[in-house]
Amino acid sequence: MAEENEKSQLLHLVFGGELTSLTSLTFRDLDGLDIVGIFPDYKSAEKAWRAKAQETVDNAHMRYFIVHLHRLLDPGAGKAEG
Repeated sequence: MAEENEKSQLLHLVFGGELTSLTSLTFRDLDGLDIVGIFPDYKSAEKAWRAKAQETVDNAHMRYFIVHLHRLLDPGAGKAEG
């Protein structure tokens, strides 16, 4: 059963920060990055990402991202997943 739980756990990181311009991916202040959290699946990560993006909708330079950590940990995993 523990092995089955490990297979269904596809870790995702949600983080964001203020960018230097609308056309770059350079953060204005790396020390000020907002690490929202690590989530066990894409669906819960997307929910957190949407909530943070909505909170900061008035700041055009603020961006949040979802990183597929499971792909970094195992590059062959999750190719068909969101």
